[in-house]
Amino acid sequence: MASLSRDEQIAALRRDGLVVVRNFLDADACAALLQIARAQLNAHIEPVEYEADLGYPGAPASRDAEGGRTVRRLLDAWSRDEAFRQYATCGPIRDWMASYFGEPAKLSLAHHNCVMTKHPRFGTLTGWHRDFRYWSFERDDMVSIWLALGDEFDRNGALHLVPGSHREQFDASRFDAQKFFRDDLPANRPLIERAIVPELHAGDVMFFHCNTLHAADRNATDEVKFSVVFTYHAASNRPLPGTRSAAKGSVSLEGA
Repeated sequence: MASLSRDEQIAALRRDGLVVVRNFLDADACAALLQIARAQLNAHIEPVEYEADLGYPGAPASRDAEGGRTVRRLLDAWSRDEAFRQYATCGPIRDWMASYFGEPAKLSLAHHNCVMTKHPRFGTLTGWHRDFRYWSFERDDMVSIWLALGDEFDRNGALHLVPGSHREQFDASRFDAQKFFRDDLPANRPLIERAIVPELHAGDVMFFHCNTLHAADRNATDEVKFSVVFTYHAASNRPLPGTRSAAKGSVSLEGA
C-alpha cells in the first residue's frame, strides 16, 4: 500500500482521531534514542514516575515492595538529551503540525514529554481516558505523537484507541472520579468495543488527538517496551493561567 501524503495523514487524523505513519524516524536515529532511554532507565535518572506511585490495579503497594522500583515513565524527555530535543522539534514534525493547525505550533513541556516504559510483571494497565480531561488549554485541539522505539502490539501493551471518539460528546457521568472512561457502564461498552490496536515497529509514529479515547493492557512479554511521546498545540491555543498546563511553558517549533 502506498504511503499517505501529509494532507491525507491530516485528513485521517481529523476523521479518525489517529493516524499511523510508518518509518517516520530512520533506524539509526531510533536506535540512538533507544540506547539513551535504556541507559537512563537502568540508572533511574530523575525525574521518573514509578508504578508504585500511581496505585493503578496490579501496581506494587509501595516503592519498598517487590517491584516497587518499576519505572512507568522517564519524565521530562526534553531535558534528558539533545537527541530528544532534536527529534521533538525536527522539520517534519514542525511542518506537519503547522499544516494541521494552520499556524505555527508549540511543544508542551507540561504534558507527555516523556519516555513511556511498559515493563513485564509490574507494568500496569492504563484505563480508558481522554488526555484533554487532565489538561487546561483554551481549545481542546492538541495532537500527541507516539514514537515506537521497538515493536508494539497487543501482547506487550500497545495502545488501544477508539476511532472517531474525539468527535463524541460525553457528560461527566461517563467517567469515574479519576477521570477514566468507565468500562463498567453499559452506555460506554459499544464505543469501547470499536477499539483498534495499531501495531507499530521501531521508527513508526502514531499521531492522535487529545480527545481520542485510548487505553493499554499490561505487558505479557519478557521485554520492556519503550515509546517516546510529545504533545503539540497551536501557538494561539494558550494554556490557562495558574494551571498545571501553564506551569512549564511550551517550546516554539519555529526556528528550532
